[in-house]
Amino acid sequence: MAEDLLTQLKAMSTVVADTGDIDAIRRFQPTDATTNPSLILQAAQHEARRERLAAIARQATDIDDALDAVAVEIGSEISSLVPGFVSTEVSARLSFDTEATLSRARSLIERYDRHGIGPERILIKVASTWEGIRAARQLEREGIHCNLTLLFSFAQAQACADAGVTLVSPFVGRILDWYRAEWPDADFMGDNDPGVKSVKRIYEHYKGHGYGTIVMGASFRNAGEILALAGCDRLTLSPALLSELAETEGRLERKLVANDAETSPPEPLDETEFRWEMNEDAMATEKLAEGIRKFADDQRKLEKLLAELRQG
Repeated sequence: MAEDLLTQLKAMSTVVADTGDIDAIRRFQPTDATTNPSLILQAAQHEARRERLAAIARQATDIDDALDAVAVEIGSEISSLVPGFVSTEVSARLSFDTEATLSRARSLIERYDRHGIGPERILIKVASTWEGIRAARQLEREGIHCNLTLLFSFAQAQACADAGVTLVSPFVGRILDWYRAEWPDADFMGDNDPGVKSVKRIYEHYKGHGYGTIVMGASFRNAGEILALAGCDRLTLSPALLSELAETEGRLERKLVANDAETSPPEPLDETEFRWEMNEDAMATEKLAEGIRKFADDQRKLEKLLAELRQG
């Protein structure tokens, strides 16, 4: 009997749930789970969770304290359902502040520790700005694992690997969105998908030079993009795409294979080189800025919700 595509994909790549929906995580049984301000906002609005989150918000000293307390509460709930990592994001407002990112990340890890969850289970999500990558470099040295998100360029991927981060999340679908807006009549199907091409290039670079950083494709627009990256270290998928793959039968072919490293890593990018490469990449510059703004906007909505809960 033919197997569904999700079952086959799980044999090739570690499948991660990109959601704060507890029911979806129970249903699809991913290895890891990722969250971000948008997903935390969705999870916080579930009626079944509001009373508990209201109590947490009222106990907090301020809104920042409430935000982190709620993120860790939901992350802790998720950690009981997955055997691997749970990603929790540092405030998008800190994307250009290395020291503030370090402080917030350490605070999140301390909060998880009070819930009985060790740092080996948590990935601190940080935007792939130069400042975020510098913070992640220091956190990794302290034994705090990091997930560098909003990654759109090869320069970002190089700098993250140079910093020794645990995991990077290149955004497939948002790259495709930019190219479709620029060239609406172009053929971006299958192997022509620029987001798919970006992840493949990063994956081959990491494996070819012996980097230990995990590549996790993210932000998918359709199942075809996922299938084109079968074999990638990790793939983080929305409940809708998980459901589509689970309900579709067929033969899945592995697309990415990790061969032994052929050469040693190149010289690390310095700040000047990184900023120049980003400046030369209009897509990456625009999508990074847009992503930070969107996460910050959802954070403001979450802050408003928590402020209402605090007031009772």
